[in-house]
Amino acid sequence: MKPTSAPPQGGRVPWQDLLLAVSLLTLWNPPTTAQVTVESVPPSATEGKDVLLQVHNLPRDTGRFDWYKGATTEENLRIVSYILDTQKTVIGPAHSGRETVYPNGSLLFQNITLNDTGVYTLQIINRTYETGQVTGQLHVAAELPKPHITSNNSNPVENVDSVLLTCEPQTQNTSYLWSVSNKSLPASTRLELSLDNRTLTIHGVTRDDTGPYVCATWNPVSDGCSDPFTLNVLYGPDAPTISPSDSYYHPGANLNLSCHAASNPPAQYSWLINGRPQTNTQELFIPNITANDSGSYTCLASNSDTRLNKTTVKIITVSEPLAQPSLHASNTTLTEDDSVFLTCSTNNTGVSIRWLFDGQSLKLTERMTLSQDNSTLTIHPVRKEDAGNYRCEVSNPGDSSKSDPVRLVVKGALTQLNPGLAPGVIAGIVIGVLAGVAVIVTLVYFLFIRKTGGANDLRDVTEHKPSASNHSQDHSDNLSKSEEVAYSSLNFSAHEPKKTTSASPSPADTETKSQHAEQKGRTGEGEATYFPTSLLLDTVSLWLLRKGFHSILLDIMLCLRGPSKRASWEFCALRYLFQGFSNSDTVCIYFPSSMLFCVI
Repeated sequence: MKPTSAPPQGGRVPWQDLLLAVSLLTLWNPPTTAQVTVESVPPSATEGKDVLLQVHNLPRDTGRFDWYKGATTEENLRIVSYILDTQKTVIGPAHSGRETVYPNGSLLFQNITLNDTGVYTLQIINRTYETGQVTGQLHVAAELPKPHITSNNSNPVENVDSVLLTCEPQTQNTSYLWSVSNKSLPASTRLELSLDNRTLTIHGVTRDDTGPYVCATWNPVSDGCSDPFTLNVLYGPDAPTISPSDSYYHPGANLNLSCHAASNPPAQYSWLINGRPQTNTQELFIPNITANDSGSYTCLASNSDTRLNKTTVKIITVSEPLAQPSLHASNTTLTEDDSVFLTCSTNNTGVSIRWLFDGQSLKLTERMTLSQDNSTLTIHPVRKEDAGNYRCEVSNPGDSSKSDPVRLVVKGALTQLNPGLAPGVIAGIVIGVLAGVAVIVTLVYFLFIRKTGGANDLRDVTEHKPSASNHSQDHSDNLSKSEEVAYSSLNFSAHEPKKTTSASPSPADTETKSQHAEQKGRTGEGEATYFPTSLLLDTVSLWLLRKGFHSILLDIMLCLRGPSKRASWEFCALRYLFQGFSNSDTVCIYFPSSMLFCVI
């Protein structure tokens, strides 16, 4: 069934309809329309669009229904009536020409306006002239225009001005939402929103408040979003920065300085050298600088909009490159427990000194001390781990120079017991040493008795030189090279208490032994060599050099010159006697204290 919008002839409502309306108002039982409902489709209508008040469950015995604008059924508020039997539509006084009624009771609004918003009443009359009413709600909202943001200050100054941002245009029943840099507004005491959120106030604007800002609007039927809005906050200049950071230069270099300061708008720059104005540019260039170019360099940055100025001063020093320092050591070949002094010498002034060990910065131990100016390094006592290459480096903020390396060689001490050895191992070592000493003492005693017993025959031996020589030659023929024996009697009386006359050898004995030693010395390598106890250090040195014991002589001398300076010749000779010699000779050392030691 098609709806009709044609009004009845003459535009008048038949009296039968009026009578029926009166009867329905008084006779219809409300429960008859209990299930009738009215729904707005869509629930919220956009201005200029169409909306339908749709009726559900219209009773089958309905004879007529009327639509009224408002909550009452006054005649002047009647929009339209529809008679089902005749399918006639009767236009009411409130009809605007945009309403269409349907046989199922629904009412269509076309091109609705904001004035169409409100309550609408449906009156139903059945065939028994019973009447009932049901209402429906029509919501009409305007189509929101695209919003935009305005500002009360287009160029606010940082920390001086406040800014008022407004979301335009203003519309009823509209919600507003702000965002900055694609995020919700942060919680801040400097940000303030109006009650309807349409206005945003930024107190004490800063450069971080630049944005961009966006305002969004929406109502039940539409929404909109503004274009991003960016604040032009004026700030700066901040304290300028001069680059590069170098402050020390060598003569002949080019000086190229650049100045930069954060500022909006960009800052203007000017330079001063030692207080004298220079070029008004951001960069300063001086070729082939000399020592006369040393001094203070000032960069001035200014902002005419904020009326602020800031300066930065840089001190430039032009100096010759640092000369290489020299490094000297009191001794480069050391024995553990010795001391060594390393001295770094430099003609440079205003420099700092640091020490290097094997290419790395030296880590001081409790055995190392530095002088107040770091020029002297003392190591006491020396350990094996101190061996290596040492260098010193002098530097100032603009240059540095290293000395040539000095290598320290550290020899091990005569005897070192590992502190980590177990007590049982140490006890075994001690027992072994004592046993060895007992054997040596026995050998020494035997040789001493032999030497004492043959002392009276020494002159007879010298009187029969051919026989003695032949006897020695025959005995030598029976020995292999590894069994050659050399005898040495050394005089260390310089370190011994003065002996009594009876304890000293007679001049005759001394002369006889000297002659015998001279004769043996001519017999060639491998034969026994005798030195009388009256000979001094020179004789010992000559004999050691003759036998090729250069390193042993040197070690004995170093022993005597050791840190304690109390070692006797007996101690030093005995120290290296126990170490053994590199050849196969048997060496016997006779001390004035009537002790004879041999190494076989």
